[in-house]
Amino acid sequence: MSASSSDTVANPAPSVALPGRDSTNKANKPPVWAINDAAGTQTAPLTAKCDRDERPNGVCCKDLKADDQHLIDPDVVRDVIIGLSDGLTVPFALTAGLSSLGESKLVVLGGVAELIAGAISMGIGGFLASQAERDHYRFLHKQTAQRVIRSCSGEMEREVAEVLEPFGVEEVTSRAVAKNLRDVELDGNTDSSPASPSDEESLSLRWSKEVGLTAFLLKFGEGLEEVPTKRLYISAFTIGMGYLVGGLIPLLPYFFIPRASVALIYSCIVTGIVLLIFGAVKARVTGAGSNFYNIVWGAVSTLLVGGVAAGAAFGIVRALETGE
Repeated sequence: MSASSSDTVANPAPSVALPGRDSTNKANKPPVWAINDAAGTQTAPLTAKCDRDERPNGVCCKDLKADDQHLIDPDVVRDVIIGLSDGLTVPFALTAGLSSLGESKLVVLGGVAELIAGAISMGIGGFLASQAERDHYRFLHKQTAQRVIRSCSGEMEREVAEVLEPFGVEEVTSRAVAKNLRDVELDGNTDSSPASPSDEESLSLRWSKEVGLTAFLLKFGEGLEEVPTKRLYISAFTIGMGYLVGGLIPLLPYFFIPRASVALIYSCIVTGIVLLIFGAVKARVTGAGSNFYNIVWGAVSTLLVGGVAAGAAFGIVRALETGE
């Protein structure tokens, strides 16, 4: 055996074990490098580092993400709650007040008219609210970007430190973060002719609104993010449909029972049950219902709030009727 062959055997090239053919979940995962003992002299990429070997049962920290609860988009949940809450209380109070007329047909006509008008109004309100939020962010983004360009590095370091120091970040690290973010943004405004495809990709990243010091100050300093244009239409549709669906529930008994006074009793029962279910589901999807007690409390509290609102509206209508 030659000397070169013996050297090859003694110092094998660093390698990464491939996943087995019978593994379907790990086939698409990148190779995992040990944090403390890297193979050879190669530098392990940060996203592939793992301390699996030193953890009990060889569990990788990345696999712990599977235990996290994935919640629905909070903006969608908020819009659904707004629409359903208004739909379950306002039409119920209206139909309860109209039930004194005696005939369910009149209650249905008035309720359907209110549902259509209310759903359109709520949808337009959601659209305009999201549009105002988007316009406000764009105005602040333009204003902050101009201030970043005009301000000195010391002022920017101070603002970054005000954001990071409450979390325990040292001043030296805050200055390094501020310099890196400012360089990314200022380089994006000065470079005009990229020399290579990699430079072109870097430049397109720098021009993005999601990187740089301006995006950092708005997101972590002001708590603001860009509102996508599609969010305007999603919000309008979600709130409007939530109101329409919620308003149909207290109105359903009036479609099948001719006497409005009898239909009102069934409407109260159906609306109460739906409020309980809605409260339990809301507690679950928002993460507040971590156990059975929290889910029950979410259902009962929603029923109490909706019942008080509907009862107050119904009492005012009855008081006006008796006053006349």
